[in-house]
Amino acid sequence: MYPIYKSILSIADGFKAALKSKEPLTLLQWMNQASALGIIELDSFIDGLRLDINAVKNSIAYDYSNGLAEGIVNKIKVIKRIMYGRCKFSLLKNICLLLSHFT
Repeated sequence: MYPIYKSILSIADGFKAALKSKEPLTLLQWMNQASALGIIELDSFIDGLRLDINAVKNSIAYDYSNGLAEGIVNKIKVIKRIMYGRCKFSLLKNICLLLSHFT
């Protein structure tokens, strides 16, 4: 009925496999295959990948993550919102240090 859907599903599965392969060259091969389909939205996604290809390759090759740092920053921002206008930096620092001992 819609033959392009089969191609799109295949490309989506290929992208997932490329991310899990830990081989950046697999992603480059996937990008070439996806570009060949000529789907405007997919081409836009691939162009975004190409803009920062080194970071994308590194995220595939390495297991490093900044998730811990992002979580801590988020927690500090929530505390700041709750305490808005009520304290100085020294109190914010003390509360953050106090809460860090409980988590």
